[in-house]
Amino acid sequence: MVRGAARQRLPRTGPASRTTGLVEKPSRKRKSRTEFALKEIMSSGGAEDDIPQGERKTVTDFCYLLDKSKQLFNGLRDLPQYGQKQWQSYFGRTFDVYTKLWKFQQQHRQVLDNRYGLKRWQIGEIASKIGQLYYHYYLRTSETSYLNEAFSFYSAIRQRSYYSQVNKEDRPELVVKKLRYYARFIVVCLLLNKMDVVKDLVKELSDEIEDYTHRFNTEDQVEWNLVLQEVAAFVEADPVMVLNDDNTIVITSNRLAETGAPLLEQGMIVGQLTLADALIIGNCNNQVKFSELTVDMFRMLQALEREPMNLASQMNKPGMQESTEKPARRENPHKYLLYKPTFSQLYTFLAAAFKELPANSVLLIYLSATGVFPSGRSDSEGPYDFGGVLTNSNRDMINGDAIHKRSQSYKEMHCLHPGDLYPFTRKPLFIIVDSSNSVAYKNFTNLFGQPLVCLLSPTAYPKALQDQSQRGSLFTLFLNNPLMAFLFVSGLSSMRRGLWEKCQDYLRKINRDIAQLLTHSRSIDQAFLQFFGDEFLRLLLTRFVFCSATMRMHKIFRQETRNYPETYPQLPRDETVENPHLQKHILELASILDVRNVFLENTIDDY
Repeated sequence: MVRGAARQRLPRTGPASRTTGLVEKPSRKRKSRTEFALKEIMSSGGAEDDIPQGERKTVTDFCYLLDKSKQLFNGLRDLPQYGQKQWQSYFGRTFDVYTKLWKFQQQHRQVLDNRYGLKRWQIGEIASKIGQLYYHYYLRTSETSYLNEAFSFYSAIRQRSYYSQVNKEDRPELVVKKLRYYARFIVVCLLLNKMDVVKDLVKELSDEIEDYTHRFNTEDQVEWNLVLQEVAAFVEADPVMVLNDDNTIVITSNRLAETGAPLLEQGMIVGQLTLADALIIGNCNNQVKFSELTVDMFRMLQALEREPMNLASQMNKPGMQESTEKPARRENPHKYLLYKPTFSQLYTFLAAAFKELPANSVLLIYLSATGVFPSGRSDSEGPYDFGGVLTNSNRDMINGDAIHKRSQSYKEMHCLHPGDLYPFTRKPLFIIVDSSNSVAYKNFTNLFGQPLVCLLSPTAYPKALQDQSQRGSLFTLFLNNPLMAFLFVSGLSSMRRGLWEKCQDYLRKINRDIAQLLTHSRSIDQAFLQFFGDEFLRLLLTRFVFCSATMRMHKIFRQETRNYPETYPQLPRDETVENPHLQKHILELASILDVRNVFLENTIDDY
């Protein structure tokens, strides 16, 4: 499998991404591997003159490529974490060297086995590095085809058992390489919704960790057990299971499919803006996460990607994609994933995205973060007087709670206020805030006349609703998988596949009608329609209206207005979220699921 995948030419230019803890640190030892290898040849093969010159050159060339590949790979961490251009030439050189290295070890395997003592885990390490390169290429481009390539290499390592002999060697650092490989493979499978493979990998990783901790008394045992706990919680985050007739779980994908977003009617007047960049920020205390990716971040990431056209064929036939097959245009918006960034980090990435935003394009900011509330009443009511959402302080934190050493008259410095985003409203800006203080972002002023929309989560949820915040926000779940969220608020935890598909069909009809309500409204703010030409933003807007309408009709949500989502600018309620035609659709969907009793029948009269 690896051999077949490696025959294709790797991308000559492609971005690295922010190197996380899963990427190994560069070795402090700078001793030449070529020198070391030649000494090994002499000690194992007798006199130096007895080694044929061609074989000596093969080992020397291999060591050079190996050393060069490691230098380039370790250099990825020095690349800027933001911006879309600085990395290209460096990343291209890294791909080229790994291509040569992989082909070289294939062509000269026998000589390398005899003279260099090449081990299978070393071949696995090369394949693993190539898998990492493809994964980071995906993070930079958001093109899921590169996730498939990473999957191909990682899967081949497992199928060919490249790491099988590691456990026989008394070297804990080699076992850690194997454990890291499993962790990376799990991340890729999660992103590809390969949950069956994830479960197998988690079982194998658990066995490997148990063997590792039994054999070596190391300090990282607790950390690896935490990795297991995190991935188990991540996999079980969805509150509703879809089941086949044999009770096996159906794996559903929430990326944008061809039939996902409602089509625009002929002659419908909407803006021609395109979503080009997105910052996905996760800073919720205690939310389930894995590999610096919270559940909310994971769900929003998938909501901003298209379903790959040939996902199944690519994954079944790795390496068959021709190198000349490149997308005619970037199918998915470019994304930055920021897990608990500091204010300065967030602002740096935001400025970079703003700077590189193409003409007629939109920047999306998604904030899933703990709310920061104003400490007291202010004489004025400006964009810095309503609080905002938490950013990471790095210091001054104890058990997740910020230490307030300064006078309460000062603003919280580790907070992203609405006013902090004002400079970026010079270009079209689409903001989603999922926070207990999301309403702070109602206090915007559109200073530059560019399209600006904020979708704001409820600031509280009914106490009668089972708290699922650790497993992800209900509001974000509605934007990612509205049917699953609808089932959850209706008290359902499982559903048969046939009924699920019937409801999905009906939900597509609801989305089409919501799109008509928005575009036919006479009093709607034009900012909403400016964003409506982009499929991703159109789908987010229609799902938001569905979410808001559902909560306004639900009996337990109507106890407090804090339980409702809001927007800036305000939507005309009677024409959208409280439209009788839409309410009728929601009641019909509830009837299909036999949960009509949890919704009010005459919501307009009761409001």
